[in-house]
Amino acid sequence: MEPGGATLADNLDDDDYPSYSMGTAAEILGVTPAFLRGLGTARLIEPSRSAGGHRRFSRRQLRLAARARELVDQGTPVEAACRIITLEERLEEALRLNAELRGRLVRSGETPES
Repeated sequence: MEPGGATLADNLDDDDYPSYSMGTAAEILGVTPAFLRGLGTARLIEPSRSAGGHRRFSRRQLRLAARARELVDQGTPVEAACRIITLEERLEEALRLNAELRGRLVRSGETPES
């Protein structure tokens, strides 16, 4: 059992569980370890560290890194790509929260303003 009563099998569906090593993550994405380290330096992703100090990446981080690679492949500088992705993530969260709050208003009988 993991801390908090979770089992190791519970981690299979956890997008934030740091299950990929640097080499595996780089291979999956078709990038170099240096590219992944650069995303860390730019603060797009912050990998966890194993007990031995090795970087470990989650599926969510791999998706962000894949998006960064897509933008870089289109000619966007790494720092700008990271900023774009950060803003995309913030917009997605704001839209999700907005929809949730509108749903609460509708359920309470109030009419949300357009």
